[in-house]
Amino acid sequence: MNTLLDKPIDEVQFTVFDVETTGLETYLGHRMCEIGLLKFRGTKELDSYSSLVNPERSIPEDVVDIHGITNEMVMNAPVFESIADDVLEFIKGTVLVAHNAEFDLGFIAKHLRRAKRGIPDNLVVDTLTLARKHFNFPGNSLETIASCLAIDTEGNHRALKDVTITREVFQHFIAKLKIKALKELLDLQGGSVPFPEVEEVPPPFVIDEAIKSGGKLLIKYVSASGEETERVVEPIEVDAHNGTEYLIAFCHLRNEERAFRIDRILESHPVASNS
Repeated sequence: MNTLLDKPIDEVQFTVFDVETTGLETYLGHRMCEIGLLKFRGTKELDSYSSLVNPERSIPEDVVDIHGITNEMVMNAPVFESIADDVLEFIKGTVLVAHNAEFDLGFIAKHLRRAKRGIPDNLVVDTLTLARKHFNFPGNSLETIASCLAIDTEGNHRALKDVTITREVFQHFIAKLKIKALKELLDLQGGSVPFPEVEEVPPPFVIDEAIKSGGKLLIKYVSASGEETERVVEPIEVDAHNGTEYLIAFCHLRNEERAFRIDRILESHPVASNS
């Protein structure tokens, strides 16, 4: 018998988690810039953890407008690798809860892989899935649901505030659905939300050498419309999505970090270090 699954719901330790990011897609090089964790059992808050995270790339202005985290705020923040063990220790032995868990899990899994850490085996509950399956709110965003439940949302879109809101939404759902045990909750959800598999992508040799040395490449690139351009880029990493590989690099032509489909790079040559 799985004692955790059969535990009364009020005896299970949960950790609500939320991440703020530089964008929506990990495979395009978007990164975490804040993480918030809140541990509780029943109605008792046990512990909390939050940290800004240096994403090692710029945060676009339209994203800053959403969560209010600026490049200056994260400039001296720790990179995720330096807090990865703290995060893993905090969530150890708990059931994870998030709103739109698939999104947050994707970023956490990608950052753990980048930090050369294993993917944890925690069970995961998603309040978005529960809302869609068992309630009829006018919309299923965290802010809309919270407003319908008269939960204070001031300061949302920051990680620690969002986990506080998510916890209140979660506890409302538990009471409304009359959940008695964890197994019952996961059954109503349709099973635990899995951590996504992170594709391992070996970079092409020339790109791999540039990443390792911090060097630049001159690439000839063809856009989706067929336009060919030459540009100098500084490769950062290679990622993949649905079988398509991307080079994440700082582009000197556009003066910003961009994602390039590797199958559209026609030529690539190292650039002398003094160029």
